[in-house]
Amino acid sequence: MDLRQLEYVVAVADQRTFTRAARSVHVSQPSLSHGIRTLEGELGVELFARVGRTVAPTSAGLQVIDAARRVLREMADLSAVAASAALLDSGTLDLVVLPTLAVDPVASLIGRFRVEHPGIVIHVHEPEEAAGVEQSVRSGRAELGLTDLASRSEGLTQILLFRQEIVAVSPPGTVLADEALTPRQLAAMPLIVTPVGTSLRRLLDRSLARDHLKPNIAVEINYREAIIPLVLAGAGTSLLPQRMAEDAIARGAVVQRLRPALTRRIGLLHRSTRLSPAADAMVRLAQVMSATPQGGNTG
Repeated sequence: MDLRQLEYVVAVADQRTFTRAARSVHVSQPSLSHGIRTLEGELGVELFARVGRTVAPTSAGLQVIDAARRVLREMADLSAVAASAALLDSGTLDLVVLPTLAVDPVASLIGRFRVEHPGIVIHVHEPEEAAGVEQSVRSGRAELGLTDLASRSEGLTQILLFRQEIVAVSPPGTVLADEALTPRQLAAMPLIVTPVGTSLRRLLDRSLARDHLKPNIAVEINYREAIIPLVLAGAGTSLLPQRMAEDAIARGAVVQRLRPALTRRIGLLHRSTRLSPAADAMVRLAQVMSATPQGGNTG
């Protein structure tokens, strides 16, 4: 059974003759007759009976015709949905992001995407740990992941967008001994950190470990939105992406670069399969936006 046979059945039911039905679906009458006979053989029932010069559905045929109309209508609806999605007039996109990327660059990326494609609904997920981004993409919960490309992510496609500089953000009034902090100076400061396994914590631990140093942890917190308020309240120093640090400066925080510079590779992850039209458009937009110089992103 195929859709073409169902079209033949509906055409015969509407036109009442095989000749007119064949003409309406643009096939020869023998082809249409053969298609009907084949379907009747597959179903094991007669669909039409001759009544003079016309044909009429049998009782079994009436039920098949109704079912055929539903199938053809649903297929038409499916085609319309697919066409709309291809034009980005409708649909959804699931995106999983590191929490420290939710403001920059995700907010501006989603904002611009929605301006260009207002019919697409975007669901944003934030994992507790960096590994959660990869897990969400690999499992199919999210089609795209925006993350720190710290590992190779076997089986997933990586698209590097930019390098993001990480800086030290200290409480107002902090006296700067040098223009940039060395690992030893950083290790001596009371630090506000995120839990082990998060992207920024991994960067901090690796940076200090190279000089056989350990962080002086004052506060460990998973609630990222509280980090800047904690710094401003004098609880300690924290490492943050430069763009987030700029917001903290406006509120009185003191920011220092690190020496050597501390950066992370920010990019997109997706499974090695064909992307949906919405995901493909998001990838292309992210690449265009990352090519435009922004504060906090370094090439």
